Amino acid sequence: MGEHVERVQTFAVDYPADPRFKFFERQPGAGVASRPTTVVKLTASDGTIGWGQCVPSRRWSYETPESVRSTIDTYLAPELIGIDPQDIREAHRRLNLAIAPSFSTGQPIAKAGIDIALHDLAAKLDRRSVIGRWGRIASTAVPLSWTINLPSIDSASAEVERALAAGYRSFNIKVAPNIAFDLELCRAIRQLAPDAFLWIDANGGYDPATALEVAPRFADLGVKAFEQPVAANQLRAFKALVRQGALPILMDEAIVSRRDLEEFLALGLLNGVTMKVARCGGLHEAVAMMRLIEDAGLMWLGSGLTDPDISLAATLALFAAFGLTTPAALNAPQYLTTSILAAPISVVAGKCVVPQGLGLGVEVEQSKLLP
Repeated sequence: MGEHVERVQTFAVDYPADPRFKFFERQPGAGVASRPTTVVKLTASDGTIGWGQCVPSRRWSYETPESVRSTIDTYLAPELIGIDPQDIREAHRRLNLAIAPSFSTGQPIAKAGIDIALHDLAAKLDRRSVIGRWGRIASTAVPLSWTINLPSIDSASAEVERALAAGYRSFNIKVAPNIAFDLELCRAIRQLAPDAFLWIDANGGYDPATALEVAPRFADLGVKAFEQPVAANQLRAFKALVRQGALPILMDEAIVSRRDLEEFLALGLLNGVTMKVARCGGLHEAVAMMRLIEDAGLMWLGSGLTDPDISLAATLALFAAFGLTTPAALNAPQYLTTSILAAPISVVAGKCVVPQGLGLGVEVEQSKLLP
């Protein structure tokens, strides 16, 4: 008989965030801004440990640090006790019965932390890497894109200089709702980095008419893709933007599962996807989506939810295994200043080094975890 999950533990881990990022603003009286996470620890019956991490933020999802942890501790952890950690499909079946879906997967950010821990544990029990379990050959480093999230145009020059000095050659620019400011900012970044790969991310912040108006103007500035131009439920606007054809239209917030992607693709609502492991409930669903993306020949970009440490390692594994060709907007190295890993993930000349070894290839320094 194989090993089974014997214990599930969660730990709140906050990472100081600097400089400013709009999703991690300082709150009155709260001191330094931080990126809250929940670390998940699965212990197998033989003592092997699998690590996962949830990356909630109330500014981009209904899932909060408090809801993620209480959901896992109260509802999801009991479903895992006694399960074979290598049967990840069965684990997800149980998790989805415990927390039902609404339009799509219910509480995917919470489930992502468990899924990542299961992949880490299963691969360790197999004496392989997570990528090795998928049977894929991976790159050893993933080029990164620098996130532009500025309060004024005046700071653009210094920001681009910082990025270029660190070896970055791609920029993903946060836009919406002020189109005059957005266009001026994109124009400034293009002038400062004329050969850079640029894409814009509105996080659903434009209304449909504004998105249609501004897309051709962004294209004229050399922008290569338009991520989440309108809110996730404004499906007619996505269709209109695809028909307009000014820029490739990529979905992010709207894509949580392979089923979502299949439906939206069949309806002609997108040209591509911005992949986030945490957004879609973890690696199990992300791999299914990547196989569909490969089969359909869709454009895809790599991104994240400012994922540190364990979640970052899982994301790097996915992007390296599926041959990401454009720089990834994984901005934890840009904004977060600490690590709970014994050997932190490194960035060299604008490329994030993919951890090597069993499981996810990272080891948590457990003394840094508080109950």
